[in-house]
Amino acid sequence: MVQITRAADLLAVGANGGGWTAPVGTASPADPAIQPAAPWLPLGAISDSGLVQGFEEDSESFTPWGMVSPIRTTITSSLRTFSLTAWETGRTTVQSLQYRIPVADLAPADGLTTFAETASPTPDRRAWWFIVLDGDNFQRGFYVPQGEITERSDVTHTQNEVAGYEWTITAYPDLEGNTVYHFDRVPDTDAYTGS
Repeated sequence: MVQITRAADLLAVGANGGGWTAPVGTASPADPAIQPAAPWLPLGAISDSGLVQGFEEDSESFTPWGMVSPIRTTITSSLRTFSLTAWETGRTTVQSLQYRIPVADLAPADGLTTFAETASPTPDRRAWWFIVLDGDNFQRGFYVPQGEITERSDVTHTQNEVAGYEWTITAYPDLEGNTVYHFDRVPDTDAYTGS
């Protein structure tokens, strides 16, 4: 009979997690089990939709004359994104990201914060750190050395739902040509038991 190897502790359930941002050039925390320190700033509560790790790729296939199957396929575009909805819209870090304004410019004066949205936004790249947790069993970290919010959804203000900033963050290559660094604390995979 065929032996099918299964390990429940290798399944990932995104039971909890968080996100932080820092200026480009900030080193990665490098371990999802360690609390990020300054200059990393927390995003606060994220909606129960969690974190979406996106893969968008385009390819071009080459089929020789006289054949119907390609003999080669080349990746022509490879994009990595992360999507989430930040619920703490009153947090200055979150406002800074939503409106592309430095956090320091959001300091209140006499309890009032004021700012204006520009008609000509400039790029706002930052470093990002995301973690996904499943108790002590499964801990995953994603470090994006250069990422930018490239999509913002409408914000709904109503009495029956929490207002949130829904973002898609696009990861850009760093000096080494990498877009995302992975840091995982997962159980060891059992030795292969087949013949």
